[in-house]
Amino acid sequence: MRSSSNPAFRNLPRGAAQYGPNVGFNQPQGGVPGYGPPQTSAGADDRPMTVDDVVIKTALSLGTALVTGVLTAIWAISQIPVSASGKITGVPGSVIGVLVGSMLVGLVISLVIIFKKMPSGPLTLAYSAVEGVFLGAISGLFEALYPGIALQAIVGTAGVFIAMLVVYKTGAVKVTPKLTKWIIGAVVGVAIMMLVNLVTSLFFGFNPLRDGGPIAIIFSLVVIGVAAFSFLLDFDQADRMIREGTPSKWSWYVAFGLMTTLVWLYLEILRLLSYFQND
Repeated sequence: MRSSSNPAFRNLPRGAAQYGPNVGFNQPQGGVPGYGPPQTSAGADDRPMTVDDVVIKTALSLGTALVTGVLTAIWAISQIPVSASGKITGVPGSVIGVLVGSMLVGLVISLVIIFKKMPSGPLTLAYSAVEGVFLGAISGLFEALYPGIALQAIVGTAGVFIAMLVVYKTGAVKVTPKLTKWIIGAVVGVAIMMLVNLVTSLFFGFNPLRDGGPIAIIFSLVVIGVAAFSFLLDFDQADRMIREGTPSKWSWYVAFGLMTTLVWLYLEILRLLSYFQND
């Protein structure tokens, strides 16, 4: 089985042949079940995963994040003082506290989900809710600075997601071992560059990848591209799980993996859009 650039998918089960054949994202629903030994009765969580399972779990996760995100963004905007000229005069400690706190809580929950090696609906929804708060706080800050930017970022993120899903379903880009290695290498490279840039900005005041200049714009475009192609690996991993008859409870894990990529993509699009507001 091919690997994935998403750490959430590193701990997935390696198939479940006892459940028989199934269909995936890029195959039509239906099909004739194979002939094999009689299957024992199983609970709802033990039946083979389907596309509907993935869609429903992902929709629930996205919906949770959207609700908490919108509420948090509205609250954050109401807390940020703005002068008569429309300039932010300061960022309240409460907003910063919510932003940092939700970021840390989201990190802890994600690590628990990844290393627990078992799918969990409550944990996935909790992660989505906390990430919604985190994104809402950031979006509130950006929205106070540049009205309308958050909606643009949401539309852009949805557009990229849908486009990559179409690319995958139509087979316009095949997920091969070579492509998988390339995407994983790109993700690692981007992470290293971000870490180096963070260190240089903290200790030397040198921040070329995030200062809004031409290099920063190019870097953001590259990161958005890498995040977009990461969706192909996410879709391929989910498709393989469906075809291998992985128990349906693992659809929560797929939803979690897609959420992590969506959060990353949204933040990068939001940052890129902010660069064009600095003129």
